[in-house]
Amino acid sequence: MDRFITALGAIIMDDISVITLDQGVMELSSDKMPMRLWIYPDDVQHRLENNDNFKTIHIDLHALLYDMDKILARIRTIASFGRRIYARQTVVARVDKRITTAFLTEHHLQTPMPGKYRYGLYFEGELVSIAVFSGGRKMQGQPEDYRSFELIRFCHKRDFIAIGGLSKLIAAFRKDFKPGDLMTYVDRDWSQDSSLQQIGFIEKGTLAPQTVVIPQKPPIASTLDEETGHSTSHKMNSGSTKLVLPFDNTN
Repeated sequence: MDRFITALGAIIMDDISVITLDQGVMELSSDKMPMRLWIYPDDVQHRLENNDNFKTIHIDLHALLYDMDKILARIRTIASFGRRIYARQTVVARVDKRITTAFLTEHHLQTPMPGKYRYGLYFEGELVSIAVFSGGRKMQGQPEDYRSFELIRFCHKRDFIAIGGLSKLIAAFRKDFKPGDLMTYVDRDWSQDSSLQQIGFIEKGTLAPQTVVIPQKPPIASTLDEETGHSTSHKMNSGSTKLVLPFDNTN
C-alpha cells in the first residue's frame, strides 16, 4: 500500500492525503486529483455508500497487488496526467485477434475479449488505442435491417490520452457496418457519471452490484474454489451503467 501511495503521489506531483473510513476502508485524495480513491480490504464485502456525489473510484486491495501498474495508468489518464495526442494525428485500422488480446492483456484491467470486430488507433505507427465490438443483433420492434452492436472493450496504451480517439474509432466502425445503435456497460466502481455521455451515449439504466470472486495468495479466511482448488473470497462490486448511442442512418 505504501508503494502505491508513493507512486500515486509521483504521478499527481502532490502529497496524497490518507484517512481511514468505516471497516478499515482507506480514502486517498489530493487537491490535484478530480476524484478520490476508496481502497477496500479484502474482507470488506460491500461498497461504502457515497453520500456527497463526489467522483469516487472503488478499488479492492487485492487488485493493487495484481494490477498496480494498470491501476496507476488508468488513474493517470482520468486525472489528465497522461501524454496527450489528438485523433486528427492518428490513423484507424482493423486489428487482428492476436494483437488485440495482447494489447488488452497489457493495458486493460478486465479480462481481454477479442470480440468480432476490432479497430485500432495508430500514432506515428504505434498502436495507442483499441475498440472491440460485438456482432450485430436484431432488436424487437425495430426494422428488419436494424442491428444493435456492443462496444465490449476500449482502452488506451498505458499513459496515453487520445483526445477524440474513441469517437474516431466509432466513426470508422459505423461507416463499415451502419449500426442502428451501439451499447456498452460502464463499471460503476470507476465511473458513476460516464464521460461517454459527452459523445452522445444515453444512460439506459443500471445493473445491480455483482459478486466478484477473489483468489487469495496466501489464503485468508475464505472458501475453497472447487474447480481451481485455490482459496477464494467473495465481495460485491458497484454494478454497471448501461449506455446506448443511437444513430440516424437515414442520410
